[in-house]
Amino acid sequence: MAELSYPLSAGARDAVRTASGKRVSQLTLEAVLTGDVTADDMRIAPETLALQADFAEHGGNPQLAENLRRGAELVAFSDDELLRFYEMLRPGRSSDAELDELAATLAERGAERCAAMVQEARAAYVRRGLIA
Repeated sequence: MAELSYPLSAGARDAVRTASGKRVSQLTLEAVLTGDVTADDMRIAPETLALQADFAEHGGNPQLAENLRRGAELVAFSDDELLRFYEMLRPGRSSDAELDELAATLAERGAERCAAMVQEARAAYVRRGLIA
């Protein structure tokens, strides 16, 4: 693989692919207008988010890197699932047990970082009396 530099869309554009497998260099206005690129082709691949996380880490921003790694885990979930997770995580919307179940679901589907974040949120909500 070619040496990658930031931004990923410059330089080694063929090394970066979307979730559907299209190369970034294939995402052109002409391709959109001819129907060769659809909305599904615009979804980010977990590998691209992992590369972005590496850049953030090397750039001295570990918090952003961790957020991008969690984002990479969430690519596997549907939009409806993500909205449900978001709603469940709002303070006072879920019980202690419901948040434990959400964390277990995330972990079972390979989103261990996200599961750990839900457990952290649950613990903070319990401490602050924000659990429904």
